[in-house]
Amino acid sequence: MLAAIGLDERHESAYRALVAVGAADVPDLARRLTLGEQDTERALRRLERHGLAAQSSARPGRWVAAPPGVALGALLAQRRHELERAELAAALLAEEYRAAASEPAVHDLVEVVIGAAAVTQRFLQLQLGAADEVCALVTGDPVAVTGMENDAEERAAARGVRYRVVVERTVLDRPNGITELTAALARDEQVRVVDRVPTKLVVADRSLALVPLTHPTAEPAALVVHASGLLELLSGLFESVWRQALPLRLGGSGVTEQGPDGPDGTDLEIVSLLLAGMTDASVAKQLDLGLRTVQRRVKRLMELTGVTTRMQLGWHAHERGWVARERP
Repeated sequence: MLAAIGLDERHESAYRALVAVGAADVPDLARRLTLGEQDTERALRRLERHGLAAQSSARPGRWVAAPPGVALGALLAQRRHELERAELAAALLAEEYRAAASEPAVHDLVEVVIGAAAVTQRFLQLQLGAADEVCALVTGDPVAVTGMENDAEERAAARGVRYRVVVERTVLDRPNGITELTAALARDEQVRVVDRVPTKLVVADRSLALVPLTHPTAEPAALVVHASGLLELLSGLFESVWRQALPLRLGGSGVTEQGPDGPDGTDLEIVSLLLAGMTDASVAKQLDLGLRTVQRRVKRLMELTGVTTRMQLGWHAHERGWVARERP
């Protein structure tokens, strides 16, 4: 309990024993503590340096404890003062860091990571550091990063981090491909498939990205891209591939692809009424549908278009011609 003021368990036990007996010589205290006499004397000397014990002037050879209220109070006050100074130093350092980070140098926006072990480590760090979402493009020829299977992905998903992953169709043909995809879908990750992705890519929280550097003869390397125009470009690349990919579903016969089933007539009516400003409840009443049915259909349309907000869904509905741009 007294570790906060610099005493370990042995020293605390020695002080407590002195407080209990009032005064004791080294052999007596050693028996109480079940320690050797040399270790006991060293503990007493340590207590003496902290002002918690002293040799008795009235009875030579015996040690007495300093009053806890006075001695411990002084040590606690000293520690509080040290903590206040440390907090002030931390605040000043944080302010300096924010000032330096507000205008990052160009060379700080991109890191080059070389070596398979280093690339794998950064890949894991991106996932463990993610707070909201991880987006990934996965190819069928992993080098440093082996694809879907890693402990960091499971730990991040368990914390509530959302995963959106697009895999090349050849991933399904890998020996462990179906097993890894099944595990990902079981963690409620969203997985889609395309014939070919343009590059391997991982984007965490739209603030950090990992892009491999490929060369037939060189060792594995990657770029770590921080917030910048390049990062926005990479995020846009992922979204473009995501919209074109087909969702994978975990059915009774395993992982299956969901065909490009577009919106039906009811879906289009729902979108049109929502764009007109009606609430979900009003749309349900207007179309004689259940509220949950409307919300489920809207969620499916958002998944189909790869968006996360209804405003984005409205934009995609216009772009794809699902609703008329002008009313007759």
